[in-house]
Amino acid sequence: QVHLVESGGGLVQAGGSLRLSCAASGSIWSIGFMGWYCQAPGNERELVASMPNGGRTNYADSVKGRFTISRDTAKNALYLQMNSLVPEDTAVYYCNFNVFSSSGWNAYWGQGTQVTVSS
Repeated sequence: QVHLVESGGGLVQAGGSLRLSCAASGSIWSIGFMGWYCQAPGNERELVASMPNGGRTNYADSVKGRFTISRDTAKNALYLQMNSLVPEDTAVYYCNFNVFSSSGWNAYWGQGTQVTVSS
């Protein structure tokens, strides 16, 4: 099976930074879409940043200029550099990969990592 494990969340003061990581393990033949989502209490899960197949980057307007998504294809890993954090960024962040394996293309989610930004 393919598993996505996240790390890097925590408590940080407004204006601070965090770096989230998401690493996939298992029998992986290829990875297409890679993205980060956030879900605040009572809210829907929303796309924060993504790297569609081909290496392009997309950002939600609320994080543009503050967050940077990147990947390390050799490590099957995805990162989110979060700078100039504000309390509104507080949420659980989830990574999502589209993975091609012996069972074809499937989407996988990380377990989520809590980001809390204090004012």
